[in-house]
Amino acid sequence: MTKLSTLIDNINNTQVVEQNVYKLAKCVDASYKQSYDYRVINCEVKKGKKYWKLIFDNSVHAFVDVNNGDVFKPASWNKPAKHVRYNLLTNPEICFTKCDWAGGYLYIR
Repeated sequence: MTKLSTLIDNINNTQVVEQNVYKLAKCVDASYKQSYDYRVINCEVKKGKKYWKLIFDNSVHAFVDVNNGDVFKPASWNKPAKHVRYNLLTNPEICFTKCDWAGGYLYIR
């Protein structure tokens, strides 16, 4: 049987991930507005079974794992690339400071 403290930690982690997904969306939107203040970008965040999907102007910007906050570059509309780029639970500020609207921060260097 699962301990109550473990269940509470899991709930707290998923809430933190959700909050940070929306913060990431705001960071990407702010990056775009800094570059192109005359044009509006359509931002949308959708939650699926496994991943949060950040969609900007009808293309997938990033995938974020619902449970552990891992950030992935998209491989296609429906699936992420293999390697984790950032984590929104352990060090979200690194992702927020490096994010840009074009997704260059999601490439492995």
